[in-house]
Amino acid sequence: MAETAYASESLENLFTQLDTSERGLSKNEAARRLIKYGRNEIKEAGRIPWWRIFLTQFNSPVIWVLLGAVVVSLVIGESIDATVIVVILVLNAVLGFVQEFRAEKAVDALKKMAGLKATVMRDGSGEEIDATEVVPGDVIILDTGKKVPADCRVIEEVELETQEATLTGESTPVIKDVEITASKQGGDKAIGDMTGMVFAGTVVTRGHGRALVCATGMQTEIGKIAEMIQTADVDESPLQKQLATFGKWLGILTVVVCAVVFLTGLLIHEGEALEIFFAAVALAVAAIPEGLPAVVTISLSLGVRRMVARNALVRHLPSVETLGCTTVICSDKTGTLTRNEMTVKRIFVSGKDVGVEGSGYKPEGGFSVDASELELILRIGALNNDATVDRGTWGVTGDPTEACLITSALKGGLDKVDLDSLYPRIGELPFDSERKRMTTVHEIDGKRYAYVKGAPDLLLEKCDRMWVDGEAAELNDSDRQIILSKNEEYAAAALRVLGFAYQELAGGETKETYEECLVFVGLQAMIDPPREEVKEAIARCKAAGIKVVMVTGDLMTTAQAIGKDLDIKGETLSGAELHTISDEDLERKIDQVSIYARVNPADKVKIVRALEKRGHVVAMTGDGVNDAPALKEADIGIAMGITGTDVATEASDMILTDDNFASIVSAVEEGRGIYDNLRKFVNYLLSGNIGEVLIILVGTLMGLPLPLIAVQLLWVNLVTDGLPAVALGVDPVARDAMARPPRRPTDRIMSPAMSLNVLSMGLLMCVVTLAMYHVGLRESLQTGRTMAFMTLVLMEIVRLQMIRSAYHTSTFSNRWLIWAVLISLGLQLGVVYTPLSVLFKVGPLGGTHWLYMAAALVCGYIIARIMTVFIRRTTHELA
Repeated sequence: MAETAYASESLENLFTQLDTSERGLSKNEAARRLIKYGRNEIKEAGRIPWWRIFLTQFNSPVIWVLLGAVVVSLVIGESIDATVIVVILVLNAVLGFVQEFRAEKAVDALKKMAGLKATVMRDGSGEEIDATEVVPGDVIILDTGKKVPADCRVIEEVELETQEATLTGESTPVIKDVEITASKQGGDKAIGDMTGMVFAGTVVTRGHGRALVCATGMQTEIGKIAEMIQTADVDESPLQKQLATFGKWLGILTVVVCAVVFLTGLLIHEGEALEIFFAAVALAVAAIPEGLPAVVTISLSLGVRRMVARNALVRHLPSVETLGCTTVICSDKTGTLTRNEMTVKRIFVSGKDVGVEGSGYKPEGGFSVDASELELILRIGALNNDATVDRGTWGVTGDPTEACLITSALKGGLDKVDLDSLYPRIGELPFDSERKRMTTVHEIDGKRYAYVKGAPDLLLEKCDRMWVDGEAAELNDSDRQIILSKNEEYAAAALRVLGFAYQELAGGETKETYEECLVFVGLQAMIDPPREEVKEAIARCKAAGIKVVMVTGDLMTTAQAIGKDLDIKGETLSGAELHTISDEDLERKIDQVSIYARVNPADKVKIVRALEKRGHVVAMTGDGVNDAPALKEADIGIAMGITGTDVATEASDMILTDDNFASIVSAVEEGRGIYDNLRKFVNYLLSGNIGEVLIILVGTLMGLPLPLIAVQLLWVNLVTDGLPAVALGVDPVARDAMARPPRRPTDRIMSPAMSLNVLSMGLLMCVVTLAMYHVGLRESLQTGRTMAFMTLVLMEIVRLQMIRSAYHTSTFSNRWLIWAVLISLGLQLGVVYTPLSVLFKVGPLGGTHWLYMAAALVCGYIIARIMTVFIRRTTHELA
């Protein structure tokens, strides 16, 4: 059936055609339809098959030259050399293939974890599932901020509006309704005119409702034009681009050096043209870090997987780099710095301050007065409420603030389930962050009442009477002052306060007047205590040079009380002051302010911009639709995984799966660790490559026989630049990672200190290796090459720990690296002490040879440590 047919068909006929009902599908029927219709996703085009990934490992001019040389060697009868080189090239290709394949799979796994969710009716009750499992016939629940998972017909709505810019390009929200007429639906109407339909990829910007799924996957409107918003784009990070450029220039330099080696070798060793040619090309293969960007992707992806275990899901790989630069974290208060487990502790009604016993969502405890005196305020709190509390687990579905109002009513003998049945909701004005109020309309004893809850100070402005001892009385200025003082008293004690009011509707009122001329009933004050682990996390931020800023919609006194408890020090600024202060004045003052209270989501953008103008790298948290601009504006936008809307998630760089501030700090720590590991890897790889280039170049210029031949260079590249190098990517985070100040965004991974370190270590490896080559050369060319071959491998393995020790990483902290080193050493010894030695033109070494090499390694290690300390003290940087 076409979309226009779904739009114009009656709901009764649609339910019949799709063989479903308002209760939704059964789980068994949904599973059957998933097999029939397929997953609700856009089919990916252009995915590279595994065999092509493998063949691309040979897509290099240097490899082609080497393969051509193999053919020549076969023609002239050098079959052993040719076979060994082919085997090593294949092994290198396999390693490169595994790296790229794992990187792709790791990123796919991240996409899956960051996938959208949908709430559907299954067996008559709501259930959250992956959006890809939605099938035609499902009934889905729509809420503000959620993304629509499929093309659906609206069957129930309250103030429902969606933004359809992804399909129509029109940013103005479209009002949706259930009723259809021939003039509004059917025919060849444009998508924007189908007000009874909601479409996949669009976003609910207001209200809530339910809808019947009519089309999924490629049958949706967005599927037909093959445009689906990707929830986890795989960007090439600036670091990868930087390293790719660096690798390109290193490659050009290496080719020049190889040409010099080849031409010089021909002049000095006229009878060894083929061997010199092999060595020059093999040197290029070994020295050019073609796999560097791929290995960086693996390191980033595996690091991101580790972050998931610490409740932080990074959606874009480049964000990992930015995390290490973060200088300011702007955090919401509720649920992030605090537990988000609300409990009503005080009630103010009819001039009485009532204490409430008990904690959590179980209705344990009671009141310090007779509950009958509180009936009206408890009833408003329960009816003006979209949350539910599971009676079995006492788990909460919905806003914790609303959930604790249900518990408060239960303590007074009022059950929300019974109240909803007795006094059904017949209208509403949903909460929004501008009004800071929510209104519901109920029929009670044949009359219509508007029940309102919201911020006390703003709600009080809409009231002209107050509820006193069971009746409405005039609300004078003195009464207002008493109520506001009580509100401030509660807020100063870190209690969150809501005001409650009502209006009897006489008839003829519009929604705009539901919140006018209200009767103020009272206050309910609830506590949301700080998370125990947050105070320590904030202390760690201070030690790491990161400033923590609280941004909240609560009152200034509440924010200050929580800030004092968490040791967040600095000036405070209100939303009203933000509106009057100029951008220039805010920029001058921004570094002194640590608490922003009573702010709107739009204010967050102003805060972020001012901080960024001061040179800060800003992380900002958010969960609502209106938070999206601030999350986009921040260097790191952090969405809440539990309370966050799809809009906030889409705008974010990172998602907190537990909504906990401590997880942000853990993510920053992991981000710094990942960047450290990348620096270790680059340092290790490039110093080894430069060492190999210098060994061949210096040896050739000195007129010596080639210190290392082609198969040996290729083997070193496989053994030392393979497993151990990749294993560096999973090194644990350094103990002092959060004791260092944030690095600057402009800092390049190849800092002056690292560049000096790489060059000096490459030169040292060259000197030590050629020294051992000279010692062995006094016996025979084979012995000299064997000692050079073994010394180079051992030097690179020793170099591993030298690099790691600079980051205070203990020797045995990475079991993957230990296994990689043991395997590499085992393979190397196998080449020297087994019949494989014939293929590599080496021979077994005796005790004397090992003593020479041990002495050389010790001397090299001592010199390297001295050079590292000198470079660090000279440059004041981590080398």
